[in-house]
Amino acid sequence: MNPKLKKGLTIGTLIAILVFAIWIYIKFYFVFGEGVKAGELNYFVRKGYIFKTYEGKMIQAGFRAQTAGTVQSYEFPFSVEDKTVADSLMRCSGKNVELHYKEYLGTLPWRGVNTFVVDKIVSVKNK
Repeated sequence: MNPKLKKGLTIGTLIAILVFAIWIYIKFYFVFGEGVKAGELNYFVRKGYIFKTYEGKMIQAGFRAQTAGTVQSYEFPFSVEDKTVADSLMRCSGKNVELHYKEYLGTLPWRGVNTFVVDKIVSVKNK
């Protein structure tokens, strides 16, 4: 094999691997956004076939119309990685909570099914 061709293939392969690694990082590990959302915790469950993950949904105050003539409340679906946060949320169903979250561009099966991942509870209030 021609040495220049071999060197070109090696460099091309390394560049392709580097681009793929950067894409994986941005898609699944780069925190796109983070913030706090408040609302009533509707449900919180642990579910999954292979990877058991913690999933929840919070109903936020206010209404929006997706199509003309309809009204729907804001829902915030989220996942939780940390078991201590998940255990605390299991006891908060029906309460008003403020949750700090991180938003990713993609989901990983062991992290949950949502791009929003709650990492801590800011506050919990009874109705």
